[in-house]
Amino acid sequence: MVERLNAEDREAALALLPGWVHDKAVDSIARDFRFKDFSTAFAFMAQVAMLAEKAGHHPDWSNSYNRVRIALSTHDAGGLSEKDIALALEIDRLMP
Repeated sequence: MVERLNAEDREAALALLPGWVHDKAVDSIARDFRFKDFSTAFAFMAQVAMLAEKAGHHPDWSNSYNRVRIALSTHDAGGLSEKDIALALEIDRLMP
């Protein structure tokens, strides 16, 4: 089973993830992404989908025209885990 991050590990991980915000109420991290148009946003989502599928860890997300919001939490751990941090780092690598 995946372990939930403790406060110290969570804060250290968030220092590596500029733009990601911790939601204490549900112990998740989220980031809003903005693109030039819908096609670019959708292409980004397709790339994230491939990363998530490879990792076996799927985000909660939404899309509205050129905006994508991604939230990560590990349901099995009851909150934020190393799986979320690893996927967030991979997602960030997609950005120019």
